[in-house]
Amino acid sequence: MSTTATFEDVHRDAEYFEYSKAADPIGLKLITRVPYHDFPRSLYKDGPTRIIPLDLSKELNVDYPATGPGLLAHFVRVVQGERQILNPVATSQLLYVLAGKGMITQGSHEIEFTQGAFMALPGGIQAVVRAETDTTLYYVNDAPLLSYLGVGTVSPRFEPTIYPAREANAKLEEVEHAPDAAKHNRISVLLGNKHFPQTRTITHTMWAMFGIIEPHSFQKPHRHQSIALDLIVDCKKGCYTLVGTELDEKNQIANAVRVDWEPGLSFVTPPGYWHSHYNDTDEPAHVIPLQDAGLHSYLRTLDIRFT
Repeated sequence: MSTTATFEDVHRDAEYFEYSKAADPIGLKLITRVPYHDFPRSLYKDGPTRIIPLDLSKELNVDYPATGPGLLAHFVRVVQGERQILNPVATSQLLYVLAGKGMITQGSHEIEFTQGAFMALPGGIQAVVRAETDTTLYYVNDAPLLSYLGVGTVSPRFEPTIYPAREANAKLEEVEHAPDAAKHNRISVLLGNKHFPQTRTITHTMWAMFGIIEPHSFQKPHRHQSIALDLIVDCKKGCYTLVGTELDEKNQIANAVRVDWEPGLSFVTPPGYWHSHYNDTDEPAHVIPLQDAGLHSYLRTLDIRFT
């Protein structure tokens, strides 16, 4: 038998704040900044089949796994002949094949993958990864966003989609060798999906970028309001990223934090921070930033800026 809620029932949670005491929760230390953090290849290079969440929930002060406020990154290792189920409460799942080959099954779709492939999977349908050889995946989804919103069920917004390694590499080479390549802040391609023409992103909440840093070159500082979960595909010792909150009078990052690259490394670039990538070696290096920029682009808040 239902009962009628009293005034106290519907009033007990109400609060009021003077504007200056609530308008800047980061400045007031009510909410934490996204921390710098890196996750090395040693987390997944061997061992049994498993999912390794790159969890910063303690630093973010949330009670669910999260690498950033709206994204959760993982390394996934699947031993030859075994399988791993992926079934988060998420709208978007992005995977990059660090090593190995096999198949992902989601609903009626069967996707064969090899090293270097990108895959986008919708939420709401269980996926199964089967490994033909020992396989390692970099895997990012937007489950923390849905946990924050209190969403429990998801309807798929797009079909499972693969971006084969040979095709992604060919598109990047086109950009790299274009006559105007030297004029661009970065040499990279964004992976898109025809269902999201407004944002030109791989899903409606996330984007994936595949970029190259040429030998003895650097990207000038830039910033955006989306978080970047950067994955280093390959590099020689002498590649690194500088990150910081401000620029100096020469438009260089002031008091920068340096992140030294190694193949298979993942690191967090916090939203709103200036960052610049450097390659002081004789070989090209490749980086993949996965971001919640699809959501920010739709909300008109990405605010990407270049020096």
